[in-house]
Amino acid sequence: MGQRIDFYDDPDAPRATSLVPSANVVVTNEAGEVLLIRRSDNGNWALPGGAMELGESLPKAAVRETLEETGIRVEITGLVGIYTDPRHVILYTSDGEVRQEFSVVFAARPTGGTPTTSEETTEVRWFSASEISSLPMDRSMRLRLEHFFAARPDVHLG
Repeated sequence: MGQRIDFYDDPDAPRATSLVPSANVVVTNEAGEVLLIRRSDNGNWALPGGAMELGESLPKAAVRETLEETGIRVEITGLVGIYTDPRHVILYTSDGEVRQEFSVVFAARPTGGTPTTSEETTEVRWFSASEISSLPMDRSMRLRLEHFFAARPDVHLG
């Protein structure tokens, strides 16, 4: 498996070669904890999520990706924001693809399942808001969580 390398506003970053609609999901349990994955491709903690496939909606992709990466079934409850900053690009070393960020972030609640790792994850855990700040995490994921915890009345568009 290759690595995922995130670049933000980096003049030495490779040029984007693709734009892929994707979803991330902020899943919170009854205790207010957030479900996070530790990515196997870079070791960082992140929200579960991934690319939308042909023939599915983005909310369905969010539910599918969360189950695949975490073992947790979810129900979408809201929208946190839309993240399309062209200064954020992601290099996938396995095939050389360089994606421009395009992620819709949903809020969700768990409906079943047990935290289980996958090929894409080395850990799956629930974290309190106070624990998240000390985790190794890409700035884009941290920003998404900050927007979620700010409980803004509007969604982030950017």
